[in-house]
Amino acid sequence: MHKKGMLKEDALKGKTIIVTGGGTGLGRSMGKYFLELGANLVITSRKMPVLEATARELRAETGGKVLPIAGDVRNFEEVEGVIREATKEFGDVHGLLNNAAGNFISPTERLSDRAFSAVIDIVLKGTTNFTLALGKKWIEQKNPGTILNIVTTYAWTGSGYVVPSACAKAGVLALTRSLAVEWAKYNIRTNAIAPGPFPTEGAWSRLLPGDLQKKFDPAQHVPLGRVGEHQELANLAAYLLSDFSAFVNGEVITIDGGEWLKGAGEFNHLEMVTPQMWDMLEAMRKGSST
Repeated sequence: MHKKGMLKEDALKGKTIIVTGGGTGLGRSMGKYFLELGANLVITSRKMPVLEATARELRAETGGKVLPIAGDVRNFEEVEGVIREATKEFGDVHGLLNNAAGNFISPTERLSDRAFSAVIDIVLKGTTNFTLALGKKWIEQKNPGTILNIVTTYAWTGSGYVVPSACAKAGVLALTRSLAVEWAKYNIRTNAIAPGPFPTEGAWSRLLPGDLQKKFDPAQHVPLGRVGEHQELANLAAYLLSDFSAFVNGEVITIDGGEWLKGAGEFNHLEMVTPQMWDMLEAMRKGSST
């Protein structure tokens, strides 16, 4: 049952939803379900060829309307451009899923200031840029809207070896809760999801390349004994962007099989990694990015 959609087919009919980082991974999976529920989908990231390929696939798989728009979440003017194009194509935008993210698994002292800033800029600044640009538009036009942010459980626990991500996600969590109160008077809801391990081929191979995925199997830290299915996350995201959740505001819903309750700090177990293994991991990551 956890691999099936849970909402009725027209649950998002007539809604236009922007998904940042929507060309791959979890963003793609959530976007696909939004289409199946009748939404118009706008996917955005920096790589237009990836977005165009995903858009073609999603149209073929769902028969829905998908608009790929290239844009860097770190650049406010490009963010405004994405919103303008989305509005031109579909009219009003009704929902925003701030999904774009970046991360490094590394001892913090090994990170350059640029690497640290890269994660902060994508996760926190990118989320803020889209939220501010679209929120201002909604308020000016007196339109309701729904914002859904993706955080992590270590946004409130902290976690070693992913410090830039923990800092950025904690900021997104504060943004979520703060705007839920401030913007509710404009009929704008703001919520967040804190997923546990939902492996994607690209992200997890970069974070834990080679045999490290087997050595540090995330399922071992989940009381339910497995990782999440993408549909489970898509079900929750669709619910929170739909009118069925109209009285849910300022909430952060954890979907991790009990992982964080078992041991706070999703990556703290990497204390077992030796300096030699870190050297190897760093070399593999740099090699995969060239």
